Amino acid sequence: MTGEDVVVDLKALDAQALPRVGGKAANLGELIAAGFPVPPGFVVTTAAYRRVAAALEVPDPARAREVLANAEPPPEVDRAVRVAYTALGDGVPVAVRSSATAEDLPWASFAGQQDTFLNVVGADAVLDAVRRCWASLWTDRAVSYRETQGIDHRAVEIAVVVQRMVEARVAGVLFTADPVTGTRGRTVIDAAPGLGEAVVSGAVNPDHVVVDAEGVHVTPGDKAVQVRPLPGGGVEHVPVAAAEEPCLTEEQATALAAIGRRVEAHFGAPQDVEWAIDADGEPWLTQARPITTLHPLPTPAGEGLRVLFCASLAQGLTRPLTPMGVSGIRVITSTASELAFGVPVADPVTGPPAVRTAGGRLFIDITPALRSAPGRALLPRVLDLMESRSAVVLRRLCDDPRLAPTSTSWWPFLRRLARVLLRFRVPPLVLLALVRPAAARRHVERMGDRVRELTRAPAELTAEERLDHAIHVLRAAFPVMPRIVPAAGAGFLALGAARALAGRDLDESAVHEVLRSLPHNSTTEMDLRLWALARKLRGDPASAAALRDTPPAELARRYRDGTLPPALESGLAAFLLRHGHRAVAEIDLGVPRWSDDPAHVLGALANYLRLDDPRLAPDAVFARGAEAAEAAVTAVVDRVRARSRLRAPAVRFALGRARGLAGLREEHKDQLVRILSHARALLAGVGEELARRGLLASADDVFFLDLAEARAALAGADLRETVAARRADHDRELRRRHVPRVLLSDGTEPEAVAAPQDVAGALVGTAASAGTVTARARVVLDPAGAHLEPGEILVAPSTDPGWTPLFLTAGGLVMEMGGPNSHGAVVAREYGIPAVVGVADATSRIATGDEITVDGAAGFVRLPTG
Repeated sequence: MTGEDVVVDLKALDAQALPRVGGKAANLGELIAAGFPVPPGFVVTTAAYRRVAAALEVPDPARAREVLANAEPPPEVDRAVRVAYTALGDGVPVAVRSSATAEDLPWASFAGQQDTFLNVVGADAVLDAVRRCWASLWTDRAVSYRETQGIDHRAVEIAVVVQRMVEARVAGVLFTADPVTGTRGRTVIDAAPGLGEAVVSGAVNPDHVVVDAEGVHVTPGDKAVQVRPLPGGGVEHVPVAAAEEPCLTEEQATALAAIGRRVEAHFGAPQDVEWAIDADGEPWLTQARPITTLHPLPTPAGEGLRVLFCASLAQGLTRPLTPMGVSGIRVITSTASELAFGVPVADPVTGPPAVRTAGGRLFIDITPALRSAPGRALLPRVLDLMESRSAVVLRRLCDDPRLAPTSTSWWPFLRRLARVLLRFRVPPLVLLALVRPAAARRHVERMGDRVRELTRAPAELTAEERLDHAIHVLRAAFPVMPRIVPAAGAGFLALGAARALAGRDLDESAVHEVLRSLPHNSTTEMDLRLWALARKLRGDPASAAALRDTPPAELARRYRDGTLPPALESGLAAFLLRHGHRAVAEIDLGVPRWSDDPAHVLGALANYLRLDDPRLAPDAVFARGAEAAEAAVTAVVDRVRARSRLRAPAVRFALGRARGLAGLREEHKDQLVRILSHARALLAGVGEELARRGLLASADDVFFLDLAEARAALAGADLRETVAARRADHDRELRRRHVPRVLLSDGTEPEAVAAPQDVAGALVGTAASAGTVTARARVVLDPAGAHLEPGEILVAPSTDPGWTPLFLTAGGLVMEMGGPNSHGAVVAREYGIPAVVGVADATSRIATGDEITVDGAAGFVRLPTG
């Protein structure tokens, strides 16, 4: 190892040097090469760290810190650092900063995770600071951050940047996009006198400066602390008199913003920049890294300001979709565009222009709807039932003059709606359901039979034929939906009629009671079948012991091997034969079905065996809910009769139809998921063939291609590198905790501009299922393998049918997403558990073990005091 290997001038670096010098140093080299003002310096490379850390095989963090902090650098490292430091000047003050190989990356900033030492003077002091930077790779905070980001400790190394100090008159940080609202093109600057460490560390209340198209806006801070260099080395925090006078002039703020825009253009993404202005008024950049918290922007479908609605969240899906899952949905929406709206799509695999993706999530460009009178009136009302917080956001956007209506007539919308309804024979199907509910349910069953016929494929197909058949099945999915939905729609029309007739006698609380334990709900029936299986297995000692003592993943392996206890194996097989097409995140055909991996089902069975109180048995709870609903219907009718004897029979009829039909609301989703499951099985066969040919590393890699790419791979294209990159992107997006409901095309997240205010001591959401419960919270981000004790309150980002086995033992529900008619809310009402949905940041503001109170009628979640 030579001096050239361990010390490199910053001017010699670019992005390709990252493995040798870490993210911070590589970015500084890029800035210098692009002509930005960067203080001169050098980097002690990862080769030096590797030499010193060689003895730390799989290090204990505390032991690693001790060894590295006290290590004697090898002679060639010592010599090279002294020579490079001397070249910066005689006894020049420098900043010594860590630069890890997993730092300042597009998906992980590692901000503040490793150490920085300012105003270091003298070669001996520099070498000591280098050792301490090495040791800081193993601080508890750095180790925890890497684990959170899914980064292997053994894959990370650290370099150390040494730069001449800037004699800063004023310094701080600059974001080239608003880090709170996401707005691109808006520069946000925090500034304070002295060294920038005061701002970066949060030791000072800085001036907050925003530079945008409307000018420069300053919110003064008191700037009551300054970080100043000490003679001979080190820094001090000096309290100073509060100053309301801004420390940046308008011209300086504008100039910094211009530099920031150039830095963003160079790196191709919004940047977090540290800067300083010296005594001569010259600006310097001391760091640039991506802003990692911003959600990627979908490409807008038109000019001007666009409104993009996250369809993934509307489906209760926070995780990213696989590329093949996106491709499948695009085929289905292309068919919908052609059949329902008469707008053919040139390439069904690409999908309609209004369907966009970003970060693996689906976004729909709803700008045309928001700029029309019917869209403004109807879209928020629909979302009131499905996704209440999105409805609030859209109503607020309707007041934005940039989105003023361009169409005020209802006639074009009504004509198109009438054509669609008539094309799919919706009016007669609704009438049939209202007049003869049993006949409507038989019609829905026949449509289910048609789907089962559609999803039968010849046993012997080539890979190319499998791909063609998968596309055919996906294109056939949409025409089935309008023939199933009218039956449930009739139920909700009947409910609307009952509300109109009953008036105040059928308020929101009464509606929740009436809709409890609805019959004919495929998801509820699935859950009750699973409960019945658990009850049966409780009487089989071998099965009960296996579920009690064996992890679900191991049980799933044993099921595939045929080594489960007979009763458990046969019971599970029967359940999967009927419901194995379901899954968590099931609208993504790239996600394994329960028939592929039954670990989630086995975990749910194990949870059910812990339920010992017969009063909490799901079938008993469901039966009590049905009785309570019938009692609620009678009470409403009695109240109406007291005012109008003529209206009372009509209200009873309407509520009876609502209860008899509304449960079918899950049927179209169940059949759609059955189609997606069949398409998945076909595509899995394509993946097996591609893996056999050596064009994919494994069969399930096919789900990280789209349909067009799968065809290209069958023609011989080697897409393994594409798959590897997409898997890495997918894994990173899986760790994203916040997904915006609505995005504007300039990056603004409207919900962040005016976040909802909490009631004192409570989080506010939307009432979803009446009742009050106080119990221990259980925060669950992924239901697979989740453990929920009977009576605990489930706190989740969102839910889809794959979550509902957990509901059977939950005492209450809190969700970040959803509205009163979203899936989780409906199932909570059916199971009679209090629920509040649309609670912002519930999974981060509530911790497992907190005793909380859920008021499902008021829409509040009371937090623990103290």
